[in-house]
Amino acid sequence: MIKHIVMWDILGERPQEKKINIEKVKTAFESLKGKIPGLVHLEVGVDHSQIDYACDVVLYTEFKTQADLDAYAIDPEHLKVRDALNGLRVARHQVDYVV
Repeated sequence: MIKHIVMWDILGERPQEKKINIEKVKTAFESLKGKIPGLVHLEVGVDHSQIDYACDVVLYTEFKTQADLDAYAIDPEHLKVRDALNGLRVARHQVDYVV
């Protein structure tokens, strides 16, 4: 199994703007549930710590194989989400690991 974890800092000059953008990211990625072959688990978390160095949103996903993760990266449904959120994510961090 491959675990794919991505964390973002989200655009927003004012707290309300940032909150709206965070919800857009969360909703968009959650819409992928059941649409991507090989995607075993998808979870989106929003930071509540308010620590200045914390990321705003985390995407936690599990795939059966590396091939499934590779297919996800180019899946049309994933690409639609990625493109729709273009410009909302100002920093990105990723970790993929095998369990």
